[in-house]
Amino acid sequence: MSKLVECVPNFSEGRRPEVVDAIRDAIASVEGVSILDASSDASHNRSVITFVAPLERAVEAAFAGVRTALQHIDLTTHQGEHPRIGAADVVPFVPLEGTTIEDCIRLARELGARVGKELEIPVYLYERAATRDSRKNLADVRRGQFEGLRKELGINAERDPDFGPARIHPTFGAVAIGARPFLVAYNIYLGGADNLQIAKDIAKAVRGSSGGFPFVKALGLEVDGQAQVSMNLVDTEQTPLHVVFDAVSAKASEAGIEVTWSEIIGLVPERVLFGASASYLKLTHFTADQVLERQVQQASRGDQSVTAFVASVASAEPVPGGGSVAAHAGALAAALAQMVAALTIGKKKYAGAEAEMRDVAAKAEQLGAKLAALVQSDADAYAAVASAYKLPKEPADALAHRTESIQNALIEAAKIPLETCRACYAVAELARTVAAKGNTNAITDTGVCALLADAGCRGASYNVRINVVSLDDRSRGVALATEAKKLVESTAAVATEVAAKVESALQ
Repeated sequence: MSKLVECVPNFSEGRRPEVVDAIRDAIASVEGVSILDASSDASHNRSVITFVAPLERAVEAAFAGVRTALQHIDLTTHQGEHPRIGAADVVPFVPLEGTTIEDCIRLARELGARVGKELEIPVYLYERAATRDSRKNLADVRRGQFEGLRKELGINAERDPDFGPARIHPTFGAVAIGARPFLVAYNIYLGGADNLQIAKDIAKAVRGSSGGFPFVKALGLEVDGQAQVSMNLVDTEQTPLHVVFDAVSAKASEAGIEVTWSEIIGLVPERVLFGASASYLKLTHFTADQVLERQVQQASRGDQSVTAFVASVASAEPVPGGGSVAAHAGALAAALAQMVAALTIGKKKYAGAEAEMRDVAAKAEQLGAKLAALVQSDADAYAAVASAYKLPKEPADALAHRTESIQNALIEAAKIPLETCRACYAVAELARTVAAKGNTNAITDTGVCALLADAGCRGASYNVRINVVSLDDRSRGVALATEAKKLVESTAAVATEVAAKVESALQ
């Protein structure tokens, strides 16, 4: 199964449906692409298209959207409330389960190079893909907008693009291409346009760059005759949506006005809405598994239960085998780290550690998803090796092809469990944090977390080493085996430290 990535390009057109449809159709025409959402706003004169694609198709799909925007959008006649520098204003890649932010950085730079060369459009890399600190913040990249950038490009070297010519494209402008975690685009409305200054003041108060909430970007805008606080929540684990809503609502009340309504632009992870619901309803111990539709979906698509996974391991088939089980152990360890963090958050006794526990919970969730994907990846890697060994040995050129295919498959089969080793070590570090600062009532859970991470790392290292020793030229895999060994040693040391804390607590 191909790894998937999300891409959320923003286009400076929200008033001509035929143009938005043309861009959407161009993206959707690429094989393997699925359009998840397309939202247009006439006041902002902007559209956001959300799609997912296999890693190997994502750049082609995004390029198709940018190229179509070039054909239909002229920024010299464009007007709208939202800041913009280009017809395709921003193109962020977002990792999904099984992909990494490094994958997205690679895609952003590949797309940037292609757009700059083939379309002669200046490209700025931002967020995680940025090549300089001054361009990590999108607002800095977009400073002055299209009109300001048009005056500075070619004159101010600080504004030279990462790719493409150092001159503005006459009709398209420029584009910011980046890699980032998932963000939620959220707008809150505060009544009529006469409240615009209040909206601007509130936006300044809540945005992180002005001393407000971390991971919140906000502007006060007038949209359709209404005052709007327009926000991007770039890390809802650190700053949940309902926390921001409560803050905006409270500040509006202090100013003598009320929130009239709010909206989410594009897609939102269900956990964000579940978190808001649980908070406002004061639910305790709520989990997503209590949602009826989720249970129905799992039953209808036959998701594999733990019992079924254990049964598949116990079968006479070679996969899933030890490598998959090692990754599964790591995923369980990550789940325990996330659980202990959740049991710590919100407790007055641990208020000083709350921010760190939220960080642990977010990292544990990401590592758990990665390790869950590695369960299947390990099985796929074994299948690739087995297929290579089945290639014909005759004639001579076929034998040479078979030999090279086997060696390449073995290398790839060593890289997958090495990823498991890395993830398990990261989970062990989380175990150390929650053991030291988490809810002491869950200290034994941190011990189990560390032990599982240790077992997962050591077990995965066996798979790294067995594939390396199977190589005709073992020097090709020495670096992989060496790193695996170091990770095992480091993970074991952390597990021993956590075990000592558990034993001390049990005295």
